[in-house]
Amino acid sequence: MEVWPGTAYPLGATFDGTGTNFALFSERAERVELCLLTDDLSETRIELTEVDGYVWHCYLPQVQPGQKYGYRVYGEYDPDKGNRFNPSKLLMDPYAKAIQGQIDWDPALFSYNFGDPMSRNDTDSAPHTMHGVVINPFFDWDGDRQLRIPYHESVIYEAHVKGLTELHPEVPEEQRGTYAGVSHPAVIEHLKKLGITAVELMPVHQFVNDGTLVEKGLTNYWGYNTIGFFAPQNTYSSSGDVGHQVQEFKAMVRDLHKAGIEVILDVVYNHTAEGNHLGPTLSFKGIDNAAYYRLVDGDLKHYMDYTGTGNSLNVRHPHSLQLLMDSLRYWVTEMHVDGFRFDLASTLAREFYDVDKLSTFFELIQQDPIVSQVKLIAEPWDVGPGGYQVGNFPPQWTEWNGKYRDTVRDFWRGEPATLGEFASRLTGSADLYESSARRPVASINFVTAHDGFTMRDLVSYNEKRNDANGEGNNDGESHNRSWNCGAEGETEDDAVLTLRARQQRNFIATLLLSQGVPMILHGDELGRTQQGNNNTYCQDSELSWVHWDDMDQPLVEFTAVVNKIRRDHPIFRRSRFFDGRPVRRGEGEKLPDIVWLNTDGKEMLPEDWDSGFGRTIGVFYNGHGIQEQDSRGRRITDDSFLLAFNAHDDHVDFLLPAEEYSPFWDVVVDTADQADTDQPLKAGSALKLAAKSLVVLRAYSGPEVEVDYSAAASLAARAEAPAEAAPAAPAAAQVPAAEVPAAPAAPEAPAEEVAVAPEPEASQADPTPEPDPAPEQDPAPADPAPADPAPAKAAPAKRGSSKAAANPKAAPAKKPRSRKGPAS
Repeated sequence: MEVWPGTAYPLGATFDGTGTNFALFSERAERVELCLLTDDLSETRIELTEVDGYVWHCYLPQVQPGQKYGYRVYGEYDPDKGNRFNPSKLLMDPYAKAIQGQIDWDPALFSYNFGDPMSRNDTDSAPHTMHGVVINPFFDWDGDRQLRIPYHESVIYEAHVKGLTELHPEVPEEQRGTYAGVSHPAVIEHLKKLGITAVELMPVHQFVNDGTLVEKGLTNYWGYNTIGFFAPQNTYSSSGDVGHQVQEFKAMVRDLHKAGIEVILDVVYNHTAEGNHLGPTLSFKGIDNAAYYRLVDGDLKHYMDYTGTGNSLNVRHPHSLQLLMDSLRYWVTEMHVDGFRFDLASTLAREFYDVDKLSTFFELIQQDPIVSQVKLIAEPWDVGPGGYQVGNFPPQWTEWNGKYRDTVRDFWRGEPATLGEFASRLTGSADLYESSARRPVASINFVTAHDGFTMRDLVSYNEKRNDANGEGNNDGESHNRSWNCGAEGETEDDAVLTLRARQQRNFIATLLLSQGVPMILHGDELGRTQQGNNNTYCQDSELSWVHWDDMDQPLVEFTAVVNKIRRDHPIFRRSRFFDGRPVRRGEGEKLPDIVWLNTDGKEMLPEDWDSGFGRTIGVFYNGHGIQEQDSRGRRITDDSFLLAFNAHDDHVDFLLPAEEYSPFWDVVVDTADQADTDQPLKAGSALKLAAKSLVVLRAYSGPEVEVDYSAAASLAARAEAPAEAAPAAPAAAQVPAAEVPAAPAAPEAPAEEVAVAPEPEASQADPTPEPDPAPEQDPAPADPAPADPAPAKAAPAKRGSSKAAANPKAAPAKKPRSRKGPAS
C-alpha cells in the first residue's frame, strides 16, 4: 500500500475527498503501528515513521470512508512508572469520529492477568474490542447554523435518546431509540407544544457498558462512561455503525434546528471508561497513560479518582486539554450543536488538588472564539473534597442549581424555615450569582433530573425502590426531600391522587415562573413514573422509558399553558436581578420592582422571614419596573403579576394588596382550581388559597376584544355596509358599567422614557431586519359616542382566555399501569 508522510494536524483520521491522513499523539511511545482492519478482522499494519512534536502520522491515498482501524503502540510496560504500553492490545484512536462494535469484556482486553495486577497479559485484544471508522465529513446542512437563543428565552428539556423515543407509537419501529426518533415530527410536535427551546441530550459520546453490569444482565443506560469523545454513540443509530451514526446525528440536529429547538450535549470529560488500575486497556492507557490520566503522586500505578468511576482525566497536561478543546470545537463546528452540560465539572477545575475557577481549562474556554460562544452549563460538583461548587463557576458559565432543587422541594413538602431561601431561589438566586457579575440566567433551575425521582415519584414515594438494580437497594440517594402525600407508592385513594396531581402542578408552575432558565426532565409533563427507582443508570427497560400511551394529558396542557405565560411575559424571564428600588408608575405613586407580601396583603417585615412556621408567601412583580431594553434599545414593560404560594396543609385567606398595586386582579393560574374567577378580584378582598396551592394573578386592565377575522365575517361585514359608505369600524367591546371596573389609566412613563410593548429579541436564526415604520399620519376623526351606554347588568368580559387552559380540572391522577422492572 502506498504510504505518504502526511501531517501532524489534525489529529485523528481525516478524509479529504481523496485519501485519509492519520495522526496519533504519544509522548512516551517508542514505536506505533496503524492497523487497517477488514470485516474478518485481518490486519494490514503500517508503521508510522513520521513524528512531529510527539505526533505520529501518515497519509494513505487509497483509504476511503468506512475503513476500520486501530493502533498498536510499543513502549515500556511498567505500571510502577505509570507506563502501560502493550502492543498486543489493539487501541482505539482517541480522535475516532465513528466507532464500530462493542467490547465483550474478554480477559484479552486487560493488560494484566486476573489475580496479578503487576503481571503482563499478551493476548491479542483485536477480536474483543471496538474499532475506529474513517468517516465522510461531507453533509448537506441545507443552510443550518446555531440558533443562539438567548438564555432568558430558553426552556431546556433533559432527554435520553432511547428513553424518549423507544415506546413512542408514532415513531416507526426501526427509528425508536435512535437519533432519527428524536427528530421525528411527532416528537418535535410535542416539544413545540410545550414551548421547549432546547433539548439537553444525556451522553451521546461513544460509551462502554460496565463489566459489572453485563455480569448482572444490565447495561449502562445513562451513558456516563465515555470512551470516544468525537464519536456519536453507535447504538443510537437506526442506519448502521460504520459512519452512518454521524450522518444520522447531523440530520437530527438539522431537523431540530428547523423547528427552532437547540441541541445541548451532556458531556463527560472528567473520566473515561478504562477505569482504575484494574480496568481494561482500550485506548488512552495503552497510548500514553501518564499524559491522559491523573496518577497518584508517588504511586504512579494508581489513579486519582474525583468522580467515583476509577480515574480522572489529566487536565494538567497540554495534550489532554487539547483533546478536550478539539472535541468541543468539533461538536460545534462539524456537528452544529448549541452547547454543553459538563458532568461533574468541578473535576475539570482540579489542576492540582483544590477546585480552581481560574484553572487552565476555564482559561482555554474563555479564550476560544468558538466554544466560548455556545451555551456552557456546569454540573458544579464532584465527589472529591470541596467538590460542591454551586455559585462558584466563572462569569461566562451557567450552573445546574442544586440549591434551587432542594429548596423548592422542601418548600412544597412543608419544611419549616424555608421562606427566605425559597424567595431567593424564585427570583434567580442573586445570593449565588450576583457577586460574580452574573445574571439570573446563570441559574439552570430544575426540580427533577435524570439522577433521582421523576416528578410523579417525587410526590408518591418517601423511600427509594432500587431493588431492580441488583445492589440491595443500597445505591442511589436516600435523602430525596420527597413526600408521598399520605400513601407510599401506588394507591387508589382519590384524595391522595388529587393532592399528588396538585403537587406536580405546583412544581411545574414554580419552575416555569422562576427567574433563571427552567429545565424539565423528559416525561415529567406526562406523569412518568419509575416506580420509586431513583437511580435508573442501569435500567435500559420499560422502567425508564417514557410511556406515551399512559400520559397525563391535563398535565401536558397545564405545562404548555404555564410555559406560554412565561414566554409571553418578560416579567418572568428578566435578564437582570430585581433591585427593590421604587420606580415611577404614575403621578406621586411609586412601587418597587418587587414586593414580598404577607397574608394580610402588606409588605413582609423582617420578623416574618424569620418565623419558622411560615409557609405562605406572596410576591408582586411590577411590570413597569423592568429596567431592561430589548434588542433595539427600547424599554421593556409588561403587565404586573401577583403570585401567592401556600405550602400549608390547610387553606389560607390571603388578602389582596391595596389599590396602588392594582385595583383589580384576574386569576390566570390556580393549581387547586378553587379560586373564584368569574369576576376580577378587587384589591383588599380575600383570596382563599387552598392547601398546597399556587395562584397567579395578573393586574386587570380591561377586557380584550376578540376579533373575528374569518372570511365569513369579512363577507358579512361587506353585506351589512351601506352601498356607497366606507367600511364600518369594528364596534367597541361593551364593558359592564357597574360590576366590572373600567380599565385603569395607563401609567405615565417618565419623560425620558417611552413605554412600548415588549418584543422578543431577534436571534441569529431570523436575520430579516424589521421594516422601517410608516410615517405618522393625522388620526381620523373619532366617531360620536353611542347614545346608550352599555347595560349595567351585562355579563363581564374577561381578559383573555388563558385561565381555562392554564387550569385544567384537578381530576385525580390516572392509576399507573403495573410495570415490573427487570429481574436483578
